Amino acid sequence: MKVYGITGLPGSGKSIISKFTENEGIHIISMGDIVRKEAKTLNCSSEVAAVSLRKKYGNKIIAKLCVDEIQNISRESTDKQKRFQHEFEDDIYIIEGIRSSHEVDVFRENFDDFTIIAIHSSPKTRFERLKKRNRSDDSSDFKTFLERDIRELEFGIGNVIASADFMIINDDPIQDKLAQMISEYNNEINQSNQ
Repeated sequence: MKVYGITGLPGSGKSIISKFTENEGIHIISMGDIVRKEAKTLNCSSEVAAVSLRKKYGNKIIAKLCVDEIQNISRESTDKQKRFQHEFEDDIYIIEGIRSSHEVDVFRENFDDFTIIAIHSSPKTRFERLKKRNRSDDSSDFKTFLERDIRELEFGIGNVIASADFMIINDDPIQDKLAQMISEYNNEINQSNQ
């Protein structure tokens, strides 16, 4: 099993990796989706839900929920492999939206092959993307946007970005960069399987 963790400030382009790989048979786990689901249950904003979950269950809770989801998917994949009696390549998972070193610790404890990829974009670029995205938890003015960045940094996302195994600068179209990365990774897999 190969697990990639994607980190970056809001609007940096984390979800583009999911969109780019969705047809490659790669499993996408979005930490933001887990938080948004909880926010819907609690009838509050995503930010309030994230703080509430961490306050109630500890800083590692969202990562633990992701690990549970990956283990469930992995069990299902193993069952299918047994039924069809084929040997399949290891599953690949992408965890989108890592925000703290506590979360990184959980993933490193649970997955031997875990790699962090940081996506970085300038504040101006990220703000413009968020305005276009128009999601309910996105900032509509630059001051609020910067305040959100500060909250994200207080979670510890800066430490995760600084310790990433790979960094993608995403101020330009990212598709070409991702295609190259995936191609290189597939070449590595093919060479190691020979």
